Amino acid sequence: MSSRRSRSRQTSSSRNITDDQIHDLVSKLQQLLPEIRNRSSDKVSASRTLQETCNYIRNLHREVDDLSERLSELLATTDTAQAAIIRNLLMQ
Repeated sequence: MSSRRSRSRQTSSSRNITDDQIHDLVSKLQQLLPEIRNRSSDKVSASRTLQETCNYIRNLHREVDDLSERLSELLATTDTAQAAIIRNLLMQ
């Protein structure tokens, strides 16, 4: 057995995470990811699932940044009363 696998097994056993638990967590991630959930094939590797998860999170961050910027622009172009109403709605 390679030392990498040996270390991996030691780390896993010391944290008490079983292969079944990892499989369950990967399955849950696959259900959350649109790119994987919408595919017709059921077999997607754990590494591919993690890559897709990272990509999905990056895309969500970009969308949040874009929406924040658009909201800031909107608030800057509206009058003070309308901007206050929008801010109050967002705080609820």
